[in-house]
Amino acid sequence: MTQNATAYLANNAYRSAAVAVPPLKAVVMLCDGAITLLQKAQEAHEAKRFEEGHGYLTRATAILRGLSHNLDFARGGAMADRLYRTYNALIMACLRSYGRPHAKESFRRIIASLTELRDAWKFVEATAGKAAKARVAESVAAR
Repeated sequence: MTQNATAYLANNAYRSAAVAVPPLKAVVMLCDGAITLLQKAQEAHEAKRFEEGHGYLTRATAILRGLSHNLDFARGGAMADRLYRTYNALIMACLRSYGRPHAKESFRRIIASLTELRDAWKFVEATAGKAAKARVAESVAAR
């Protein structure tokens, strides 16, 4: 699959998820998907199924690329820029690590970082959900 086709699929995956579920939940789901794919890539690599592992790696990095290309820099400002750099650093770390002698440890750190980022998005999702419910309750009580 070419870079452009992979980027197109990643972008479509994000947009499809964002339409089906709230955007914050979509980001959490996509992070979960990337984590799972990276774990599968590592397992395939250890089992010497290199082509299969590379396929998983390509799909995981496509998800991260889709996340980075769908940031709203106008609204997100410095945070969007920081997330963009974080997603791209994770992509580069994945690509540099696969097939190397230290791949297992590198992937463990990458997965841990992505899990921490996913947990932060889950917290934001939960916090935003509570705030929205509080606003609805206030507007109902004000009537």
